[in-house]
Amino acid sequence: MGGVTSSMAAKLAFFPPNPPSYKLVADEMTGLLLLSTFPHRENVEILKLPTRKGTEVVAMYIRHPMATSTLLYSHGNAADLGQMYELFVELSIHLRVNLMGYDYSGYGQSSGKPSEQHTYADIEAVYKCMEEGYGAKQEDIILYGQSVGSGPTLDLAARLPHLRAVVLHSPILSGLRVMYPVKKSYWFDIYKNIDKIQLVDCPVLVIHGTADEVVDCSHGKQLWELSKEKYEPLWLKGGNHCDLEHHPEYIRHLKKFVSTVEKPPSQRYTGSRRRSTDQQLLPPRKSTDIVFEASRKSTDRREKPRHSTDKAEKLRVSFDQVERSRRSVDCCLEKSRKSVDHQLERGRKSVDRIRTG
Repeated sequence: MGGVTSSMAAKLAFFPPNPPSYKLVADEMTGLLLLSTFPHRENVEILKLPTRKGTEVVAMYIRHPMATSTLLYSHGNAADLGQMYELFVELSIHLRVNLMGYDYSGYGQSSGKPSEQHTYADIEAVYKCMEEGYGAKQEDIILYGQSVGSGPTLDLAARLPHLRAVVLHSPILSGLRVMYPVKKSYWFDIYKNIDKIQLVDCPVLVIHGTADEVVDCSHGKQLWELSKEKYEPLWLKGGNHCDLEHHPEYIRHLKKFVSTVEKPPSQRYTGSRRRSTDQQLLPPRKSTDIVFEASRKSTDRREKPRHSTDKAEKLRVSFDQVERSRRSVDCCLEKSRKSVDHQLERGRKSVDRIRTG
């Protein structure tokens, strides 16, 4: 089965928009980087960040003047920053958070090729920039992973014991489990979220559509069940894989969640089994790379030895069911290329309903 999986994975695992929805340009007056399709905003910065894998990823940072939390958003498989830009701005406004989004290696104008290991290096580089460049503290950061983005999100969350919270949006149990109903983790599987969720020590919100044809809602439900500190999940009736932002309940529930996790732990409404803060030791602020390396060894204990990981890096498991899921993803790609403005307008209208609620 490994050979068949490897062959399909190489073709189906990652879907960067082709061509990318934007180009990077320099502002003539300021020299600042901009996305070609959007004008300069005072509170938005575009960055290029080096990773430990030798690639450069494009990121955008959105400031909110009243923010006490920073959201690190890892987007879905068939999107890039140009398509997520307006949604990111709206989320920052309505949730009152700073927001950092980024393109994986090989997506948008980020260099390199997409792979599981590259996405881990990508999110680490972005987190390091947030910490060192913007002064964000681990305990004020909310990691947000959508679809394939749940992979790098949970890999990082499992190694950061003091995060404020995690949001999983249409998440996967693992790459292989999207295709096959396997009961255990194999060495050649990728994004083994089912194992890593149990190492996350902060509140976890899961959002999933009940009509998702790409990643079945059972993935989200099982991850929620395995979470240590569960927050009331959001199962969007009739929601599919690419339209959850259009449901009014989406932004309403997210606002409630952010408001809850910004309170002191003793005042939160959660089914918490979290260890007390006094028992946790903060890693040194100036040694991010050491922390990543040491903690990765810990989270990988349940996997095969490192020589197996080298094979796994070459093996890319599909995140989309072979026929039905491919059609769903192609549908999302077509919508994102031909009607991005229309989708953003619908999403904005849904979000704006909350303003008068």
